[in-house]
Amino acid sequence: MIAVIQRVSESAVKINGQLKGAIGKGAMVLLGIEEADGEEDIRWLAGKIVNLRIFDDEEGVMNRSILDIEGDILLISQFTLYASTKKGNRPGYSKAAKPDIAIPLYEQFIQQLSSDLGKPVQTGEFGADMKVSLVNDGPVTIIIDTKDKK
Repeated sequence: MIAVIQRVSESAVKINGQLKGAIGKGAMVLLGIEEADGEEDIRWLAGKIVNLRIFDDEEGVMNRSILDIEGDILLISQFTLYASTKKGNRPGYSKAAKPDIAIPLYEQFIQQLSSDLGKPVQTGEFGADMKVSLVNDGPVTIIIDTKDKK
């Protein structure tokens, strides 16, 4: 799994012009899933996201987690994080999991992330054409790949 985590002051996702999810202060997370991902990746990545110290303390040092600030999370599935650009100019997505594998893993990830956060996360819709907006606070953007955890 690959996650792009952006510290935001606000973020929202619309589908067909309708608001699907929105948060204030917290993190907007883009999630890519590959076929080799499993429950260990889900547990590790969800725990990493909620404990990542990317929010400022009273001295302006990034020393607080989303749990510490009682922030929210907007989670968006994004298979394009697995784009391969080695050949030609058209990205290939063969590493991204197909929907029959990715959807159950995405749903498990939502449950794990909500459990670790202690409240529901806002989401987009898997496979939908989504319009995502955000105000990146900092800017702070962190990329985590579960295959690089060791």
